[in-house]
Amino acid sequence: MGHVDTIADAYVDEWAALDPIGATYVGVAGHDHKLTDFSPEGYAALAELDQRTLAQLDSVRPEDEHELAALEAMKERLGLALELYDAGMVTSELSVIAGALHSVRSTFDLMSTSGEEAAATIATRLAAVPAALAQSRTTLLEAAAHGHVAARHQMVEVAKQCDIWTDPAGDDFWPGLVRRVVAENNLADDSALAKDLARAAGQAREATADYARFLREELAPHGREKQAVGRERYALASRQFLGAEVDLDETYAWGFDELARIESEMRAVADKIVPGATVRDAVRALDADPARRIQGREAFRDWMQELADKAIAELHGTHFDIPEAVRRIECCIAPTSDGSIYYTGPSEDFSRPGRMWWAVPGGIDSFSTWQEVTTVYHEGVPGHHLQIAQTAVRAESLNRWQRLICWCSGHGEGWALYAERLMDDLGYLDDPGDKLGMLDSQAMRAARVIVDIGMHLEQKLPADNPFRFHPGETFTPEMGWDFMRAHCTTPDEVLRFEVNRYLGWPGQAPSYKVGERIWLQARADAQARKGSDFDLKAFHRAALDLGSIGLDPLRRALARL
Repeated sequence: MGHVDTIADAYVDEWAALDPIGATYVGVAGHDHKLTDFSPEGYAALAELDQRTLAQLDSVRPEDEHELAALEAMKERLGLALELYDAGMVTSELSVIAGALHSVRSTFDLMSTSGEEAAATIATRLAAVPAALAQSRTTLLEAAAHGHVAARHQMVEVAKQCDIWTDPAGDDFWPGLVRRVVAENNLADDSALAKDLARAAGQAREATADYARFLREELAPHGREKQAVGRERYALASRQFLGAEVDLDETYAWGFDELARIESEMRAVADKIVPGATVRDAVRALDADPARRIQGREAFRDWMQELADKAIAELHGTHFDIPEAVRRIECCIAPTSDGSIYYTGPSEDFSRPGRMWWAVPGGIDSFSTWQEVTTVYHEGVPGHHLQIAQTAVRAESLNRWQRLICWCSGHGEGWALYAERLMDDLGYLDDPGDKLGMLDSQAMRAARVIVDIGMHLEQKLPADNPFRFHPGETFTPEMGWDFMRAHCTTPDEVLRFEVNRYLGWPGQAPSYKVGERIWLQARADAQARKGSDFDLKAFHRAALDLGSIGLDPLRRALARL
């Protein structure tokens, strides 16, 4: 390891101390009892670390290809982080999926609950929730005073989430967390630790409810009426999520062609399920098939676990060389109910495994598997779990920053979508229902490209668009909802969250399909360079061994191999 790696490793230690929630997320031990400082000063300290580290990186010369790849990746990510901070996009972040509030709530999902020491750590961190949310409120108001503020619609929707989290008849998140900890550790209700936990949970619940009031009464009057963020801000967000600069107008036009192509393939597969049927007819038939129906959340979790384990066992040694530590994944039902599906990586020492989570919407207790086979491959192996967990074990070739902190949505989500398609190529989706599920997933991601760019840039709908959807009109959020409903089989309760997510998190939703597009281009470029010597397994190994870097640095690094 050379000078670049020394700088990178030192960065991790400083960053973890400044961002304890981030440290928990990536599995760096020793910070679980604290919460991140969400005050303006806390954000400024993280920005100063990035700025100082970039200055150090400017003064070093990489010693080999590994260091060059690390240097390019680190300068791209940290430089962009500073651009976002300077633009006020970091301190004003608030959406139904991202921001200080969601970081505070979700960090508890990753904490160990077993043993009195773990329970005491949770109690200490729980007690810090009111202060962290108060810091966030100060920061959001200060950012708003400088003209950096989220749309009012997002504030209202996040306030509704707080209502659900704090409702005893809803998620009842904070008391529910304590009940699980107390039960798991057989703590007596009158013990000092159980009382500390209950007291802290009550305070966290009150602080969350007050955060909802703050959003509605104090911040909302400052909120933007228009939900579209405009081209300048969107272009910066797109670079953040892709690690690459793309032509947004060309990408928007490509989204229509790609969705039309996928839906044509869906119609052909639907005909195999019910001859002469439409896609909607085939979906109804699949949903009604008892062989594809699972009752109960725990049973559905067990089904996901079995399929994830099977994929790991069969892909290891054939299409991938999966390190031993990576051959374990946990499938979990999340303690909240917003409908999201996500993956969290292992801790640095792998004592906490990589996990696939499903935040099942309230009231849903019956699951149709035809759509979810491809989801398991996306979140598990060969998708996120292989990509993220195998990076975490590459200590011989990747520094700690590369292994633990570096993340680019376009790389990660693009790879996971690429992995879904790869499993079809490898014969794992030969069942027409499972194949339709994969194509439905692809169609949703292609529709996101159109809707996300269309809504935020207020694009004109092409007069000759293949769907004859409002030709020549200007894209609006209402049209985004109508377009997604017309082109997705996702239940309305999940789709509402999806569209709100796009509106509050500009540029992230297209990173899946655009990321996959760039991954496919990178593979085609490698095939062209190597000709008959191209080996798909070797390409995957070389690409993943670089870590989750921006897609432009990825393409440059692959071109040098």
